[in-house]
Amino acid sequence: MTTDDACAAESLEREAARCLAEALELVVHLRGREPRERHRRLLEHAIDRAERALAAAECGTLRRARSILARAHAARAEDALHGAGQLSLSAQRAPTLEACDEGWRRVEGIVLAAEDASRAAERAAGAMAGDSSAVARAARAAAGRADAAARAARTIVDDRNRAYTFHTDPGFSFGEGWYLAAAAVLAGVTIQIEPGRPGTAHAERFLHGAGLRDRLRPYRSRPRANKQTTDLVARAFRADPQGAQEKLRAAFLGDAPVSTAVREWIDPRLAGWGDRRKVLVWIRDGAHHPGRNTLFSELVELTRRVQQAGLLPILLGDALRHGAVPAGAVDMILFWKDPVFRGDEGRRAQLQFFEHLRDAHGVVGQLGVTTAGMDGPALMGMPTMYLTDAANVRMRAWVGAVPGYREIVREGGYLERVSGGLAEWEARGLAPARYSARQGDRPRA
Repeated sequence: MTTDDACAAESLEREAARCLAEALELVVHLRGREPRERHRRLLEHAIDRAERALAAAECGTLRRARSILARAHAARAEDALHGAGQLSLSAQRAPTLEACDEGWRRVEGIVLAAEDASRAAERAAGAMAGDSSAVARAARAAAGRADAAARAARTIVDDRNRAYTFHTDPGFSFGEGWYLAAAAVLAGVTIQIEPGRPGTAHAERFLHGAGLRDRLRPYRSRPRANKQTTDLVARAFRADPQGAQEKLRAAFLGDAPVSTAVREWIDPRLAGWGDRRKVLVWIRDGAHHPGRNTLFSELVELTRRVQQAGLLPILLGDALRHGAVPAGAVDMILFWKDPVFRGDEGRRAQLQFFEHLRDAHGVVGQLGVTTAGMDGPALMGMPTMYLTDAANVRMRAWVGAVPGYREIVREGGYLERVSGGLAEWEARGLAPARYSARQGDRPRA
């Protein structure tokens, strides 16, 4: 080696050491995209300079350059571990199954990079076998960290949670369970039940009754986002609307007739209203996205238009806090809080509630601001108009797929569109045909 080669090797080694030190210094400030990108560029620069130093080095420089390589590759493996963890979280929250799976393919690529970095760190440290110097010990320690990071990154992929969570906290949307269970029936997704909550046993009973025992998995962290399930349900309905509805009705309602308790809760409340056709008008008053809640003035107008169409409004949903029940409307607000609908068979009892209203009391449809409580009866065949301030990306997938499911955007003329829909329901006389396994899969009016 010439003197010039030795000088070049030492210069490259010093540059590699400087870049590595700067990259490691950045670790404590790695918040945001720009610092992390700079950290990665510095590591690449350090590795490049260390490899070039090795190509033109003598003994002392070789030792230092190899140690720099081991430490830089270890830092790359640890950075990849961080990236895989962050991306896996966002992948699980993706709104569609395709976006979720694409995110996980990118996670796999990052994990492979971590494993490559680990092997490179091991090679650099292995070349210093038998060397007991502090520089060599640092290289071996770095190789150990790289191996640990690569293994942890691989565990993220191996432990991927493919289940969706059936929430059982009373403060969580009860209605979301309808389309999660529907996705299990129609698309075979797996479900984990949120444990240790007041509704845990009830949810388990409902899912077992729906024939989904084999779709249940033990509860784990990092589940898939439930927002993916509405699209899965829509695909099944688009492929075979009648078949999808038949499967859901058979799973959710079973063969038993509407229970006596449900009939005895409903019948006295409608005893004085004769054979008038009726429409369910939902009230939404939730803490989640309160801007979407039902306005009292809007509720009054909706009930007026229902009556104008020759139909009787029945109010359902959350408490009415900003006014009295409009004249001429039937009050079944908070029906779901009655013990009849909250016991061991509470979820099936709620669906039977809608079945009995439809079959025995002439309910021809449901109307209201987007609320998941409407989704169970919609899947069972209840004609539905939901109101929204803007096109609902999540639920719009059902429009044109789930029979009778309609979106009404709150923009100019939307109340006229509501009236048009009500007129269609009234003119039809009875709700559109639906299919019931309890009646030999024959259409029912």
